[in-house]
Amino acid sequence: MKKTLRKTLTRSIACAALAAGVSATAQAGTLEIGHTTWVGYGTLYLARDLGYFKEQGLDVKLTTIEEAAMYMAAQASGQLSGSASTLDEVLKYRNKDFCFKAVAALDESYGGDGVLVGNDVNSLSDLKGKSVAVNEGSVSQFWLSYLLKQQGMKMSDLDIQNMTADDAATAFIAGRIPAAVTWEPHLSMVRAKGEGKVLVDSSKTPGVIVDVVALSCDVIDKQPDDVKALVTGLYKAVEYTKEHPEDAYKIMAKGVGGYLSDPAELAEAAKGVRFYDQAMSEKLLGTAGKEGDINTIIKMANETWSELQGKTYNVAYDELVDNSFVTQ
Repeated sequence: MKKTLRKTLTRSIACAALAAGVSATAQAGTLEIGHTTWVGYGTLYLARDLGYFKEQGLDVKLTTIEEAAMYMAAQASGQLSGSASTLDEVLKYRNKDFCFKAVAALDESYGGDGVLVGNDVNSLSDLKGKSVAVNEGSVSQFWLSYLLKQQGMKMSDLDIQNMTADDAATAFIAGRIPAAVTWEPHLSMVRAKGEGKVLVDSSKTPGVIVDVVALSCDVIDKQPDDVKALVTGLYKAVEYTKEHPEDAYKIMAKGVGGYLSDPAELAEAAKGVRFYDQAMSEKLLGTAGKEGDINTIIKMANETWSELQGKTYNVAYDELVDNSFVTQ
């Protein structure tokens, strides 16, 4: 009952905020970003705690909000400057009244997401007609739809059970459901126990699940120096992670917290992502006058969510991406 009420309230708040179409209130020298708990957002905390933002006169406040609808609503109402989320997720909220654009790439899932199945399942086709737990409307459903299409299948071939990624993993491990779409640390737990297996993980689909920082257009227009400082700080944090991974993961774990508060757990989870440096960001987001690889994901997300949600999504590259800050 509480979950139902919370979801209803969440949708109501989100719809009200989106309908209002209020841009984030620009405050020079400060950016506040909302996000869920995910290892890929660790570089935001690393850049903050190493002083990479502060040295450029930028104060970045990071707020954990575990439901996308809530942090997007907060951004729409001006409580947040932006959000960190998967591109396909933020695309669903972009419309003529709610203007925001991706200004930086954070990471891509490269093994951090996966499909859990029993040892008797050897392909997605083996799941036809079977119950599969997946969080509808989330990146998990987006990714599952992509996987199915690669095999000439569709969502209707499965008996979808709507659960959060954590609940899906719990149900699978308890033997209540034959398959689940989830993420780390659940994949590693199943591998360690040997009770079931990971049929496929996101290392087989590079560049499909990508996280970005999307800032409100009002913030981008009024605080260009702050946006540049944000992107520069992130680049430095990624380089630090390459050179000092052990120290970096300790700092990230303290900042990200939650199920990643243990540095060892965060380091293990980090094996399933690729943090984007400047070169990778330029390739993904593009540079001045040139669209990046992200355009392929945008088109895919438009098509996928239009099919899954029965409404038309037609967000264009230039409506969702501002690559002017990528090249330093």
